Amino acid sequence: MSETNLTEAEVVRTIRRLAATGSQEGVAVGIGDDCAVLEPRPGRRLVATTDLLLEDVHFRRRWAEPADIGWKAMAVNLSDIASMGARPRWALVALAVPTSSTPDEVEAFFEGALSLARQHAVDVVGGDTSAAPVGWLVNITLLGDLETEPRLRSGARPGDVVAVTGALGRSAAGLALLEENARADEPGSSLEAGTRFDLTDAHLRPQPRVLEGQWLGRTPGVTAMMDLSDGLAADLRRLTDESGAGASVRLDQLPIDSRTRQAAKALNRDPLDWATGGGEDYELLLTCEPAAFERLRDGLAEAGGVKLTAIGEITPVARGLRFLDARGNPARVSLGYQHFSAGRANG
Repeated sequence: MSETNLTEAEVVRTIRRLAATGSQEGVAVGIGDDCAVLEPRPGRRLVATTDLLLEDVHFRRRWAEPADIGWKAMAVNLSDIASMGARPRWALVALAVPTSSTPDEVEAFFEGALSLARQHAVDVVGGDTSAAPVGWLVNITLLGDLETEPRLRSGARPGDVVAVTGALGRSAAGLALLEENARADEPGSSLEAGTRFDLTDAHLRPQPRVLEGQWLGRTPGVTAMMDLSDGLAADLRRLTDESGAGASVRLDQLPIDSRTRQAAKALNRDPLDWATGGGEDYELLLTCEPAAFERLRDGLAEAGGVKLTAIGEITPVARGLRFLDARGNPARVSLGYQHFSAGRANG
């Protein structure tokens, strides 16, 4: 491993290599996807995921209340379970806070986490607490069950449609508004209060696509799936790497809603940067057989009212990952959140 240019991909490769020396008994899918898939006994599959959230890396206390932190910590794990097409069941919650924290703050954190957990019939069954020397640290482990074949990152094939649920860039727009609010009394004054609240809420309290993931998981035609946590550019790269493929994405087809565009105009920002590299949208990124796309789009709209948008196609690996403008010319995009890069933190 490089000592001077540490990347998340290097860390994952190292852990994957070292862990592979174990017996791997009962491990159907190991390191490399959104969740591990375990077989405690033949015919029974368990999915497992865990996420670590650190103050001033994944959230900032100056605008995230304890209940927001609890909600978001639960949401990011639910999103991983959703991306496998599984049903979330049990959570273990670990929380470390400075000794200056109050009982009310800790209670509010758990109220936020439990509020979202209960929406999806998830029981908190254990965890741990500790004092932290500096800042809040949250770790949630979530377990779920799987009745179908898991939707992995490795199933995409050339010719498949690349699609996303919902709209992109909303969380990044909300973060930009929160950051601007820290510097001025009335950021984006041309924006209506409802627009500001909608976008900041998308960042502080994301809504994971749990039911949509289960529907897509049991519907034929979906070939690969993952959630969008670090931005479209970074996450699609992970999917194509696991699939041994490339991809071509049309930027003019990305679903960016009117409120995100309004915020971009008010803050003099490019909404495409938020859509491709902002991260933390927790929408689902999937690939599907071309003949299945319209059926999936219409069925998903009927099942939950969520829009599915085709944004490109999977290509042979030799073509790499390309983003194209409205004229079909190659375009540069924001690369998304990099976990071991200095100078960038999500909110």
